[in-house]
Amino acid sequence: MKKRILVTGGVGFLGSHLCERLVKEGNDVICLDNFFTGQKNNIAHLMSNPYFELVRHDVTFPYYAEVDEIYNLACPASPIHYQFDPVQTTKTSVHGAINMLGLAKRTKAKILQASTSEVYGDPDVHPQPESYWGRVNPIGIRACYDEGKRCAETLFFDYHRQHKVKIKVMRIFNTYGPRMHPNDGRVVSNFIVQALKNKDITIYGDGNQSRSFCYVDDLIHGMIRLMDSKNDFTGPVNIGNPNEFTILELAQTVIDLTNSSSKLIFLPLPQDDPLQRQPNIELAKKELDWEPTVALKDGLIKTIAYFKGMTL
Repeated sequence: MKKRILVTGGVGFLGSHLCERLVKEGNDVICLDNFFTGQKNNIAHLMSNPYFELVRHDVTFPYYAEVDEIYNLACPASPIHYQFDPVQTTKTSVHGAINMLGLAKRTKAKILQASTSEVYGDPDVHPQPESYWGRVNPIGIRACYDEGKRCAETLFFDYHRQHKVKIKVMRIFNTYGPRMHPNDGRVVSNFIVQALKNKDITIYGDGNQSRSFCYVDDLIHGMIRLMDSKNDFTGPVNIGNPNEFTILELAQTVIDLTNSSSKLIFLPLPQDDPLQRQPNIELAKKELDWEPTVALKDGLIKTIAYFKGMTL
């Protein structure tokens, strides 16, 4: 049976890859987006497909459709974008969750929340397991995103307990790949764009802070695995790559792969920027039989090729 699937934030980086995969698998996909950060060219190749439908809509307002599954990805996810209008960011996470959970309750649809590793804040447990409650500054400049996503998780579990809504919650760790926005301020896109232009590569702090980078294809595979998992497995579950790299290592790898003449410059670390970020993915391995397969170098080669094809 062809499933009717709603993807909120479907024009964005992750959303467009998810829509593409779901259409390819033979589903009828509704892509919902308000185009705050999403770019229409991300899904232009899907527009002629009769089983793909694009709707301009903001999830902070109710939306009505008959669907079997909902992937709730709507929310700006990079600091530059989510700090531009922090009140709207919180509304998107909280009101968006309420509206989509209400739709799932009415249609008896299964619903997945794209949560984030940012719920762990600047962690004092490393690597981060799902049982760790986090260390978040609730009044800092990142709180609109961190606390908005934490509140969305609360709503998902309360709808599950109170209304028996079938939920899935995944915590996404740093993801990269083609269709990243060139000006989103994320470290991978920043470094690649700067390297391709032979500009100075800006490193915040001393560069010894660590991140774990997951290629987008691996992430989308994990997301679909979670949605298709047994109903009594709700998560939250970490989806990310457990291989840890320092920011300095990433910068040097990008310079080498682009044959760039860029030099490194160091700037102050932004407020509440976490010093370590690495997922414990034992739960995903056990429950979803999932782990990433794309090495950082291989993923960066594909991402660099995408940015080379853009007018930067």
